[in-house]
Amino acid sequence: MRRLVVLLTALLAALALSPALPAAAAPGTPVIFVHGYTGSASNWTTAMSVFRAGGYSSSDLFAYEYNSYGNNITNAQGLATYVSQVRARTGAAQVDIVNHSMGGLVSLWYLKQLGGAQYVRHLASIAGANHGTTYAGACLVYVTCQQMYPGSSFITTLSSGDETPGSTRYGTWYSPCDGIIIPYTSTVLSGATNNYVACQTHLGYLTDTITLAQIRSFLAS
Repeated sequence: MRRLVVLLTALLAALALSPALPAAAAPGTPVIFVHGYTGSASNWTTAMSVFRAGGYSSSDLFAYEYNSYGNNITNAQGLATYVSQVRARTGAAQVDIVNHSMGGLVSLWYLKQLGGAQYVRHLASIAGANHGTTYAGACLVYVTCQQMYPGSSFITTLSSGDETPGSTRYGTWYSPCDGIIIPYTSTVLSGATNNYVACQTHLGYLTDTITLAQIRSFLAS
């Protein structure tokens, strides 16, 4: 009995001196939101509320910001760095990406041209300018808008070959009431789950809790 007490005392002392184990990572996949032209992280306030209501932790929700007036190749490179930072911070092997409007181009360039598909489990594109929009003709003074115009070399590169590469699951949401993505079918990607929304405006999606909940469910699939 005395020997048992001695052994237990030694074991407890050893545990007290050993370094604390790191806390286990929260279950689930981190979500990175990517805004559109002239947007910001504030665009995702409602979306983050919807995701938290569905069980997501605030520590697993991130918003990437970029220069709307710069170059979408540079913006995609920045997204690659941001994804690496989020993975390192959360310990997750992959992330999910939810984008809006021009954020679709930034996200797709990262996945398709920069090898990002291996790090992205789901890609949800809300009114993405995935094949360009003639509305960009109003801001062609900026490189990003030149790239967003249908037929640009940027769009041609993205549209060539497999539009949904890798094992990533792709989903899009598009509507004839969009008004900014012209034609509205530009959002549709071959190989994706393309969701037709009867009538929603371009910016209306950002506060559309029904669609945002559908996207949350898509990420859980």
